[in-house]
Formats: sequence, structure tokens, C-alpha cells
Amino acid sequence: MRIEDVYIWDINAKWLGITPHQLMENAGSGVARVVEEEFGKGLKIAVFSGTGNNGGDGFVAARHLSFDNEVTLFLVGDESRIRSEEAKHNWEILKGLDFLEIRALKDSSYVRSLDLSGFDVIVDALLGAGTKGEPREPIRSAIEKINEYAGKAGIVSVDLPSGYPSKIRVKSDFAVTFQWDKEEYGGFERVVVKIGYPRELYHLVGPGDAKFALRKRGEHKGQNGKLLVIGGSEDYFGAPYLASKAASYLVDLVYLAIPEYSARRINDPDLILRPVEGKNFNPEHVDSLLDLARRTDAVIIGPGIGLREETKEFVREFIKHCDKPLVIDADGLKAVAKDLTVLKGKTFVLTPHAGEFAVLFGVKPDGPLVGKAELVMQKAGEIGGVILLKGPYDVISDGKTWKYNKTGNRGMTTGGTGDVLAGLVGSLLALGNEPLRAASVGAFLNGLAGDMVKEELGENFTALEVAKKVPHAVKWALEF
Repeated sequence: MRIEDVYIWDINAKWLGITPHQLMENAGSGVARVVEEEFGKGLKIAVFSGTGNNGGDGFVAARHLSFDNEVTLFLVGDESRIRSEEAKHNWEILKGLDFLEIRALKDSSYVRSLDLSGFDVIVDALLGAGTKGEPREPIRSAIEKINEYAGKAGIVSVDLPSGYPSKIRVKSDFAVTFQWDKEEYGGFERVVVKIGYPRELYHLVGPGDAKFALRKRGEHKGQNGKLLVIGGSEDYFGAPYLASKAASYLVDLVYLAIPEYSARRINDPDLILRPVEGKNFNPEHVDSLLDLARRTDAVIIGPGIGLREETKEFVREFIKHCDKPLVIDADGLKAVAKDLTVLKGKTFVLTPHAGEFAVLFGVKPDGPLVGKAELVMQKAGEIGGVILLKGPYDVISDGKTWKYNKTGNRGMTTGGTGDVLAGLVGSLLALGNEPLRAASVGAFLNGLAGDMVKEELGENFTALEVAKKVPHAVKWALEF
């Protein structure tokens, strides 16, 4: 696991109803438990806390340790800078306690004059994993002061040694880190404690994933994603339009390549139409669309494209020669089903429902969630890409791990919501996301938009209404 996953899990846990207050309480109590298991009770303990959430964990640890030990809490910084509500809440609790001493150290001169020689254990809760570069004053002086007592007192860090990975860091005996070890951590001893995350968070897609996926890359037109949508035929023009419309809310530019016959029915200034000659795609269109694809960041191919033999040949030829990340959807899936070798070496997301999955792989994904997920993961591993299996719970895998999404409702069985989904996944690829994240967050936002429509209209609505709710879903996720 990575440090980034900590933030994602915290946000998704909150979405499940597990509050930041609960997580801080469990983290701080876990630190206190490990300290007493390692060093015993009846001790004199100093807890150094900063003003962030790492410091909040220290506030909780100090309270738990105060039951059987003599505890002094040193706040390094100004209490007005304590940021989160849960850290403020735990600070106010400490201020009301009579058997726990608090000392505020607002500048480095106070820190340097400290004598810690009477303490058996020092708990370092100054800085968390989100800090960059070398620590600034007065934290720097606090780290140096703690290090004066290395080897003389037991030193325990909360999550990681404050200042890590810079050279100015606490020389702790070990760190108490939470829920899992992090792949960025190294060079110091760690004890892992659980803080109440449920098993779901290994696999569930939520607003935490969306926050990271929706980060903007630049401030100029075109820097935040250019997407090409290839679809439509003499029979269908709505599907590629819905995919393009949904995508237009997330990326800067959407090019819609569609046969001229269908292009005449579309009039939307948010899209850049690129009509191709005739009523349907055929192999003669491959070169011109590869040229267009080179100017974009990702490509969606398949919505409404039809099942004529020349069209299926076009799809396979285009994919074979395209080096951009791809979303292959709808009839595009049936085109590649006959020759999955065209996917070799490509970066792609396939978006089948259960029936299309069976056409692709010869087996229908039935049964409970975990069994279905294992099948999707197996097939994703075999083809070397990401599969997003659409259903009541969407299942997404890159062959190494799997995710599931449970936003959405029965109203989304209406035609076209899969096209909206493809548009969202393609736009998230165009924003630079890895395919697993793009597919997972696309599924989440699609279902969330559908849930927002249901809240207004009930279960009878159209896919276009889902597409128009995309910016509301994005706003909700970013502000969660």
C-alpha cells in the first residue's frame, strides 16, 4: 500500500459512516497500547504533538496513556493552528484534564530549553506522512531535542519518524503505523496496528478515489485532457453523442468522429465534430482517424458503431495501430472478440456487460461478488488490460487486484447509460489516470450521477439526464 491510499481509505471510510473522530481515537489508543506493551506502565511519558492530524493522534495517545502513567503533552506550535475538527476536539478534552500536564511551545527557544531527562518514554507525534522537505521551526528544534535522548529514553513515533524521509528526522526506536505497512517507508522499525477499517475498503470505489482521479493538470486549454470518440453508424447516433457529452464535462476538448450521415443530426457546440465519409466506418477511415488520435490523450471506440463486417475490420485495424489509451465499448467489444490479439501491448479498458463478457471470453460471470471478481481478474490478467464488468455492482480489475462500485440504481437499465460510462472512463484516461483508476472512478461517477437523477425524478429517466448530472457528481465528490 502507498501513502496516497491512506487518504483514499480515510475518505471512503467516512463515506461508509466511519468518522474521522473514530479513526483518530482508534489510532491514538493503538499507539498507547503498543507503548505500554513495549515499556510497561507507571512511567513518566512525554508526548510531543504538532498541530496536524498526526498531533491529534498524539492527543488521543496522551489521554489513554494518562490512566496508568504520568504524562506531559508538549504542543509544538500555536493551538490556534490546530487544523481538523477531530484534532481540535481531542485538544479541548486534554485541556479539561487535571491529571495530565500540558505545555505549549510556540517557538524554538522554549523547545531548546527543555530538560527531558526525567522521562522514560518520548512519543513523537509532530509530523505525518504528508509533509514535504526538511522540517521548519519550531518542529525542527523539537526533533533535535528528542534526538538528544535517543538511547536514554524509549522513543516511539506515530505513523513514521517526524521529518522522514529528510535527514532531519526523529531517531525513534520504532514507529506505530496504521492498518498496513506503506511501500514508501523504509529504514526504520514499524509496528502495524488496526484502526477500524472494514475489509470493503480494499476493493470499494468511493469519493476518495474520485478526488485523486479528478485532479487538474494545467491552466490552459487542452492541458486537461483531449479525447477522441469514434462511434455511430447509419443506425445509431445517440450512443457516441452520449459518451461525448458526458466526457465534455471532464476534459477540455472532445472530438467526435462519426459518419457524416449521422453527424447531420448532432448540433452541440461543446463537441468538435469530425464527420467521416459515408454511412458507416470501414477500413478506409483508419489512417485519417489515427492522425486525429495522435492529437489526443485517449480514445473511445465502439458506441453505436454497428456490426457490419467492414466496420468490425475497421475497429480491429484502428486498435492494432493506435498507441493511445483506449476504451473499447459496445459493438467495439464484439469486433475484437474474434481476435483478442489486437489488444496485445495496448493500454485499454473493456466495458462489457455480462452478455458481452461471455462473447469475449466464452464464460458468463455469475454468482456472488467475490467469485465474479476473481473471474474478471483472471481474464484481465490473460489479456493484459483492464476489464470493467457492468452490473448491479460494477466489477473492475487489471489482473492484479479488483475493485467494485455500488453506486447506481435500477433506473439505469435504460439505454445509453453504458455510453455515458464509456465517456467518463475515456475522459479520466485522457486526464492521465491509470486504466484501473479511470475505470473505477468512471463507474463511481456514472452511478452517482444516476443516483442524483433518481433522487429528483424517481426511477424513470433517460441517459441524457444522467450525462447532465455529471458535473454535479464531480462537485459532490471533490467537496466530500
